[in-house]
Amino acid sequence: MTKLNHAITLIAVCLLVLASASAAHAQAPRTWVSGVGDDINPCSRTAPCKTFAGAFTKTATCGEISVLDPGGYGAVTITKAITINGGGELAGILASSGSGIIVNAGTGNVILKNLDIDGQCAGSNGIRYIGGNSLVIDNCRIWNFTNFGIDASKSSTGFLSVSETKIINCIAGGINATTSGGTMRVDIENTKAFGCTFGFKAGANTQFAAKSSSASGCGTAGYQADGATAVMNLDSCVATNNGNGVQSKNAATIRIGACNVSNNITKGLDKSIGVGVIETYSDNYIRGNPASDAASPFGPS
Repeated sequence: MTKLNHAITLIAVCLLVLASASAAHAQAPRTWVSGVGDDINPCSRTAPCKTFAGAFTKTATCGEISVLDPGGYGAVTITKAITINGGGELAGILASSGSGIIVNAGTGNVILKNLDIDGQCAGSNGIRYIGGNSLVIDNCRIWNFTNFGIDASKSSTGFLSVSETKIINCIAGGINATTSGGTMRVDIENTKAFGCTFGFKAGANTQFAAKSSSASGCGTAGYQADGATAVMNLDSCVATNNGNGVQSKNAATIRIGACNVSNNITKGLDKSIGVGVIETYSDNYIRGNPASDAASPFGPS
């Protein structure tokens, strides 16, 4: 009887090891999606999945999901470090409700590249970043959301990098960044916001830097910082045809250099709400606005 029990135990252990090995094997370092794929597939290049959500479950931590051909690949919630790369294809996400992508990746780092995310005038956020050490967004197009194009709202320190990206007709705002704990650090480069309530916003506990970016057609402000713990630095940016070009609220600090702030509807520079702070270098072009609050000059004259 003892030998029989030992044999049964040994068999059970072997089966457990085999099951674990099989589960590990199911997650590949690179998976693929195709418009003609199927989520029951292993997501290999020759047997791709159909959706990002289907491929996500079969992709190892720090792995990459790649796109084989143009298609709509569905909304996805990201809970681990991963890269999603649309490559040179039309890698689309239609999100007529909720968010196109939710990033809640623990301590992981997430990269999103070459994606088209369409809210169809009904979805809430293009990309919502609520968890994860860092989020990098490169060469993406986000449009037609009722809330934000990119909403980085955390309760701890985070890092957001956005480059070569267009955010269009996202009603509440283009990029919104804030955290209730730690510091949200934001780096924006060569990115455009159009047709939003505000283009770019630094909220509580945010260090926000934008370079060579533009905001236009935004009803409240092209660039806005709100609150004493919000700091925004603008370098070679454009704010034109907005309600206000650059707006500092409630003791927030905005510094601008080599920027074009022109043809805005109410003010070029606005710091009238809750005593904001705007500091400028002498190399800015601030013209064609009906009014503009005085800024504090700094740096070389």
